[in-house]
Amino acid sequence: MNLRELFASKIRQRIILELSTSKELHMMELVCRVDAKYNEVNRNLKILEHEGIIINEYQNKPKHHKMRSIKLIENERTQKLRTALKILKEDYTLSKEHPRA
Repeated sequence: MNLRELFASKIRQRIILELSTSKELHMMELVCRVDAKYNEVNRNLKILEHEGIIINEYQNKPKHHKMRSIKLIENERTQKLRTALKILKEDYTLSKEHPRA
């Protein structure tokens, strides 16, 4: 999948941004941070995992349910995604500060 297709979903963009600042988040915390429904986030995580951008880890805690953690994989492709998102965010911020006449 190319960058354009990965960026087609705003939820995928928010997931990558959140994971790039935190490196690892529990599933429900990620759902809250991206302000989306669990099923939407889960579907997009499957796409990102298939593309080799994130990894799911499951931890069994005593007296608790199985915890699902999401981690961003540090590789060349992920670095490109993070850089592109940063540029897009800066460009969006500048365009809001200095609207065209």
